[in-house]
Amino acid sequence: MDLITSAVVAAIEHRAPGLAPDAVTAHYHQIKAAIAKFDSASDILAAIAALEAEPANIRLQLALSAALARAKVPDDMETLFAAQGLLDALRRPPSPLPQVEAAPAPADKGAVVSNYAVVKVYFATDRQRDVGKPPAQRFSGQRSMAAGNGADDGPLSYGSCDISIPRDHRMGQLESPSLWRLEFREDPAKHVVLLSADVQDRENFLAALKTQIRASAGKSAFVFVHGYNVTFEDAARRTGQMAYDLGFDGAPVFYSWPSQGDVGGYTIDENNIEWSAPHITAFLADFLASTDAAQVYLVGHSMGSRGLTRAVADLLAAQPPLAQKITEIILSAPDIDAAIFKHDIAPKLARARNPVTLYASSQDLALAASKAVHGYPRAGDSGAGMLIVAGVETIDATGVDTSFMKHSYFAEKRSALSDMFYLIRNHARADQRFLDPVDTLAGRYWTFKP
Repeated sequence: MDLITSAVVAAIEHRAPGLAPDAVTAHYHQIKAAIAKFDSASDILAAIAALEAEPANIRLQLALSAALARAKVPDDMETLFAAQGLLDALRRPPSPLPQVEAAPAPADKGAVVSNYAVVKVYFATDRQRDVGKPPAQRFSGQRSMAAGNGADDGPLSYGSCDISIPRDHRMGQLESPSLWRLEFREDPAKHVVLLSADVQDRENFLAALKTQIRASAGKSAFVFVHGYNVTFEDAARRTGQMAYDLGFDGAPVFYSWPSQGDVGGYTIDENNIEWSAPHITAFLADFLASTDAAQVYLVGHSMGSRGLTRAVADLLAAQPPLAQKITEIILSAPDIDAAIFKHDIAPKLARARNPVTLYASSQDLALAASKAVHGYPRAGDSGAGMLIVAGVETIDATGVDTSFMKHSYFAEKRSALSDMFYLIRNHARADQRFLDPVDTLAGRYWTFKP
């Protein structure tokens, strides 16, 4: 079931439009208003009216989904935003008291503090740490040279972060202070902010993860490995934003390797991801063996995909039953030599539980720079060099990106994030999502519908 149908059905089950809370009713009418601009709006609104009379009727739910698909409503960002807002309103507990500004405090994922939400994310990192510093500076771009939290932990530190998501947050955006708006400091009511970064020992870290995973409907978790030019703070913020936008029910986790967080630090980052690769492998093995997660989604971005793919390939070869716990592998703008990926990495990943999803772009400036440095195409390139490999569903994300560096389209642009939503939430393969197939002599790849 698509996002819009899911939102409509959930709202009706909460007695929309007549007896639902005001916030739910308002978002419900907003969806209808967004749909009204389509030529076939009368058919879609009639399908919604039929569902209002029989909300549990699966046939009517499928009819609404089909009507939306025919009109290409799921490709319309205004309607998707309205659906996301409706789902947020449904998750939000009613508050009869006036909202009062409150100081940020540790909270469970999705908790509400005043006019922003708080998302709890978990982390493992092999960055050098300094617990005495503020959360944003707690982990540097240096390699950890001492034990993390105990004699047996090696270079890893573990813990959790609380991330604020403003109530007017727009899907895919990582809201930050802007001098153009005369914003000189972070405000959780307006920005995605790292509120806290608490270090834990391995046992307490895994115990907290187990609790959250077991509480989720699908006993699920995702592990995000960030790319080049990313600080610990921004990796934490991105993970919280992704978890919120995806409506993720399980435990969001990120692995933060010692990227310099600086555009000029490419060579150092390249060395550090190689240094971190065995640590990522060990962490994933420990995570898969210790958390009892039934659904595990791995997301690698840019240079981080090098460490992630190596870790998964090693696990598939050395511990196949453990690696089979991995549900999805998602690689976005992977900064990996295309030939090495095709001949050495992809065949190993072919043993994974599901096909690998790879988002590529011909407008990615960081990948273009990497190609210039290395002299050969990257796996994340598209265009004439589009990588088409057995066991990999390649999606051309060209034109989807809006970020300054044109290198974060996997989470910056809403249609790519929406595609990930259907992939993760519905376990839908490329031919079941809102993508168009492109057949070439080398095989098939996919593009976003215009």
